[in-house]
Amino acid sequence: MRARLRVTGTVQGVGFRPFVYRHARALGLSGFVRNDSAGVLIEVEGGDDAVAELAHLIEHSAPPLARVAAVTAEPVAPLGNGAAGGFTIEASDHAGAEAAAVSVDTATCAECLAEVDDPGDRRHRYPFTNCTNCGPRYTIVLGVPYDRPATTMAGFAMCPACQAEYDDPGDRRFHAQPNACPVCGPRLAWRDPSGNALAEGDEALAATVAALCAGAVVGVKGLGGYHLAADATSEAAVAELRRRKARDDKPFAVMAADLDEAGRLVVLDERAVTALCSPRRPIVLAPRRGGSPVVDAVAPGLPELGVFLPYSALHHLLLADVGRPLVLTSGNLSDDPIAHQDDDAVARLGPMVDGLLTNDRPIHIRCDDSVVRALPTRTQVLRRSRGYAPEPLRLPVPTPRHILAVGAELKNTIAVARDGVVVASHHIGDLEHLTTYRSFLQALDHLPRLYAVQPELVAYDLHPEYLSTKVALELGLPTVGVQHHHAHVASCLVEHGRLDPVLGIAFDGTGYGPDATLWGGELLVADLSGYERVGHLRPLAMPGGVAAIREPWRMALAWLAAAEGIEAAIADRLVPAGLDAPHRAAMADLVARGAGPVTSSVGRLFDAAAALLGIRSRVTYEAQAAIELEALAATVDRSEAPRYPGTVAVTDHGGVAVLDPTPLIATVRAQRDAGTPLPLVAAGFHEALGRAVAALGADLAARRSLRSVVLTGGVFQNARLTEIVAGHLAGAGLEVLLHGGVPCGDGGISLGQAAIAALSP
Repeated sequence: MRARLRVTGTVQGVGFRPFVYRHARALGLSGFVRNDSAGVLIEVEGGDDAVAELAHLIEHSAPPLARVAAVTAEPVAPLGNGAAGGFTIEASDHAGAEAAAVSVDTATCAECLAEVDDPGDRRHRYPFTNCTNCGPRYTIVLGVPYDRPATTMAGFAMCPACQAEYDDPGDRRFHAQPNACPVCGPRLAWRDPSGNALAEGDEALAATVAALCAGAVVGVKGLGGYHLAADATSEAAVAELRRRKARDDKPFAVMAADLDEAGRLVVLDERAVTALCSPRRPIVLAPRRGGSPVVDAVAPGLPELGVFLPYSALHHLLLADVGRPLVLTSGNLSDDPIAHQDDDAVARLGPMVDGLLTNDRPIHIRCDDSVVRALPTRTQVLRRSRGYAPEPLRLPVPTPRHILAVGAELKNTIAVARDGVVVASHHIGDLEHLTTYRSFLQALDHLPRLYAVQPELVAYDLHPEYLSTKVALELGLPTVGVQHHHAHVASCLVEHGRLDPVLGIAFDGTGYGPDATLWGGELLVADLSGYERVGHLRPLAMPGGVAAIREPWRMALAWLAAAEGIEAAIADRLVPAGLDAPHRAAMADLVARGAGPVTSSVGRLFDAAAALLGIRSRVTYEAQAAIELEALAATVDRSEAPRYPGTVAVTDHGGVAVLDPTPLIATVRAQRDAGTPLPLVAAGFHEALGRAVAALGADLAARRSLRSVVLTGGVFQNARLTEIVAGHLAGAGLEVLLHGGVPCGDGGISLGQAAIAALSP
C-alpha cells in the first residue's frame, strides 16, 4: 500500500524529517518526507504492517522537541516499485499558506556541550554550538517553512564540514538551520560602551570574564536579547547594577553554572529540579538557602531567589570561566523591553555598562526569560516567554474565523487562533513604555504572518484607555470586547480544555468593569460564551487615583476610614510624616468624600494591609507590597497562624454577594497596636481572607449547582492565599482548577480573549 501522511504541530526544526527517514528505511519502506507551509508531508509505500508501524511511531515516539498536533492519513495509488525506490528527504515546498508551528528556543543539549568541552573537537569552546535537538528557533525565524534562508542565519554560508553535516540524514545536524562552527559561524566581540570592537572570539570572552571578576557591569547578548551581568556575590557590583539600571528593589535573577551550584543557592525539590534542567530553562523561584554566597541585595527582603541554568553554549563557557554565580537580568532601563538589536544595545545599554559581549548573529524577535515557581503540587508559569512561546495550545472550541487577540496593558502578550489552535506570543511587557509599545506593534505584524493568520475578528480589553484596545479599534476589522476578568477565567478554561460553566474567582489589581469601575475582586459564573457577576469585594474609592497604586498608604487610609471612621484613620500613623498640613487636610477630605476611582480590587486590599503593618508605604515595582506581605506570612507555619473568624462579612446587594473586609482591617490595626508580631498578623490576614473567600465560593457554587471553581488573576500568584482558598474549596467537595502552563496574571489574558472571541456571534 501507499499512504500520504500529513503531520501538523511543532514538527519543523526539531529533527522530525531525519526521524521519519531513519524509521522508514529501517522498516524497508520507500517514499519521501518534506517540510511544507502546513507542517510535514510524508508519502510512504510498503507492506501494510510497516506503514502502520511508521504512522504509530510518528504519533507516539516523535523527537523530544516535536509536538505532534495531528496525523492524518489517506491512501494513494502505489507506484509499484516497493522498496526499490528507497526513501528520501525532499526539499521544502514553499507553496501554500504558511501554517507550520515554529519550535521554541531550547537549551544546548548534552551532546553539544560535550563537544564544547572536548579539546579534540572542532567545536571546542565554540559559543554557538547547536544541533537539531537544541538551540535558537523562534528568536531567529523570519518565516516558514523553517529553512535556513528564512532565519537570521541566512547570512552565514556553511563551510564544507558543516554543509556535510547539514546534508547527511544520519547526522544529528541534518537540516539544523543554525548549524555553525568557528570557521563559518557567528563570532563573539568585546566592545566598549560606545560600541567600538576591542577583541574577538576567545579573547572577547576572556575580556568579559576579567571584567566581571573585577566587579564590572557587562551587557551580554543571549538568545532573545541582551542581559546585564554582574557578580552575584559582590555587594558593590550588585549595588552598582541597581544604580545604573534604576531598579531600587525588584529582585534580580541569578544564573548558576550547574545544578550543584544552584542547590547551594536555593532549596530545590523534585519539581524545581525538573524545571531547572528542562530544555525550556526558565528562571525558577525557590527558597533561598542560608549561607548562600549570593548577596542579599540581589533579592532584598524576599525569602525566594530566582535561579536558572545556562541555556546556551556561551552561558556554559561564561559561568565556567567566571567560577561564581552571576546576576543576569534583562538588558534594559527599569521597565523598558530588553535590547535585542546591536545598535539599540549600544544606545540604551552603553551608559549602563563597562563593556558589551556581543556577536554578529541577528536576533529577530526579542524574548525575555520565562519565570516559574515550583510548588508542591504543580509548576506555575508566571511569565511565559523563552522556551514556552510560541508553543500552540488546543482550543476546546472550533475557530471558524481567524482571530487576533491583543491582550492587556500590563504584562502584555498577543495571541492568534485558527483551526482550533491558539498561539500566544512571548512576553511583551507594559505598553505604557514607548519601546515596549513598538515591540507590541512588531508582534502584531510578525505573529499573524508566521502562522498565516489573516485576522477576521479582533478581541480586545474593555478598558478604553489601554493602548492595546485603541490599536484594536483602529485596525478596521470586526471586533469583540472582552471583560478583563472573564478573560482571566477563560484562560484557565483553555489550559484545562473545559467548556462547562464554573465559578471563577478572579482577583487582581485592576480590570475595567462594564459599570465603569475598576474591578479586581470578582466571583463570576462563567464559561467561554459569557459570565455573570455573582459576587465581589466591597468597592472603595482610591484616594488620588493611580497614585494609590504607587503609595499603598493611601489605600490603607481609605480602608481604615471605612472600618473605623475618618478621624481614627487620620489619627493613625499611616500618613507620611513629610506631608504638610494642607496636604494632610486635602487627603482627609478626599477619603471622607470617597473621591477617586472606585475599585473592588483585592490587590489594593493587600496593599492596604501591607501599609497598615508598616511593611511598605511606597512601592518601586508592581505588587511589591503584596509580595512582601506574603513573604512575611510565609515565615509562619499555617498551623500556627492566628484565626480571625468573622472578620470578613458577606452582605447581599440585589442578589450579588459582597465581601466586606473592614472588620479584618480593624483587627489588623488592633493586633499591630497590641504588639503582636507582624508575621503572625500577616499570616492571620491571609487565613481570614482565604477562608472567607472559600466559604463564599462554596456557597455560590452550591446555589448554582456548579462543581468546579477556577482561581485566576495576578493575586493568585500568592502561593499562600492559593493554598488556603483551594484547600478549603476542595474540602467542600469542589474541583479546583488552577493555572500551570498559562500565567494566572495578565500574561494569559490574550489566550482567554481568543477563546471567548471564537464563540462570539
